[in-house]
Amino acid sequence: MQHTKREQTIALAGVFQAASLVEQIATKGMANSAIIEASIESLFRFDVDKTENVFGNLAGVSSGLRVLCEQAGALKNGRNLEVTQYAISMIALEKKLSANPEMLDQISKGLEEIQKSLDFFSLMHENVFAKIGGLYKDTISTLQPKIVVQGERTYLSNESNANKVRALLLAGIRAAVLWRQCGGSRWHILLGRKKYLNECKALLAEL
Repeated sequence: MQHTKREQTIALAGVFQAASLVEQIATKGMANSAIIEASIESLFRFDVDKTENVFGNLAGVSSGLRVLCEQAGALKNGRNLEVTQYAISMIALEKKLSANPEMLDQISKGLEEIQKSLDFFSLMHENVFAKIGGLYKDTISTLQPKIVVQGERTYLSNESNANKVRALLLAGIRAAVLWRQCGGSRWHILLGRKKYLNECKALLAEL
């Protein structure tokens, strides 16, 4: 992947898109299905030459670009702190995952197996979410510190929602892998927020 601010921004938007979807499901019990599908589909795009192609195209991560733009441009007390916390946690877990080649291999093989089931089920089928959620529980969920999702107990105790949340967390971590491959680092987030904001605005203008 190219180490450009454009590529980094698209990948980071993928992290924030997943984080925002998790927050919506946890607090409202639902989120836009087309946006969920774009994030989940990124888990099964293994060989791509451009970052935006991981999400199908730039439109597939447009929601994440808007969220990142809002979060990067807002004053501290105007940000959605839950979304930011989920995004930061995904990036932190990705770093631990990258140091665990056995788990990386387990996830890769698990996704390949799940991909085979797409011959029989649609990407948004409950069975697919259950399998991805199970893969998350067997792998990422064993790493510390765990991502603690805050929300309404009624929504989070629903197994279908819980599987979607886990699947989206895995999609967010996949985007974090992509972000690091594009040269992203936590220092870029801490010190380069304005650059990400400007790049977000430029990318949104393309849509």
